[in-house]
Amino acid sequence: MRNFILRLIVNAVAIAIIAALLPGIRISSDGIGTLAIIALIFGVVNAIVRPIVMVLSCPFIILSLGILIPVINGALLMLTAALSGGRLIVDHLGWAILGGLLMGIIVLVLESGLGLREDDRERRRRER
Repeated sequence: MRNFILRLIVNAVAIAIIAALLPGIRISSDGIGTLAIIALIFGVVNAIVRPIVMVLSCPFIILSLGILIPVINGALLMLTAALSGGRLIVDHLGWAILGGLLMGIIVLVLESGLGLREDDRERRRRER
């Protein structure tokens, strides 16, 4: 439960940062509740939709040598915007791709700083 809440906070911070940096990505209101809802939607999309899309597009990812992955991340960010009910606004796929790239970098840095990556590795090692 602790890791879930930390990941929700990390996603909310990352979304706030990309909305502040990129003019093509906006948040309708600056409230913490809005960020939490968007982060929760983003987490659900990444947990459910992303694995399905990655498996189905695996041959294309291999053929493109991985260049398709940022496009998939951008599409998932646009799906999050569509599901957020106007809370997250992404102008077009170009901004979504750039936002997905920045989001990945920011989440990686924040999760590493909070030790969430080590927690995941330790949990997987215990499950084996």
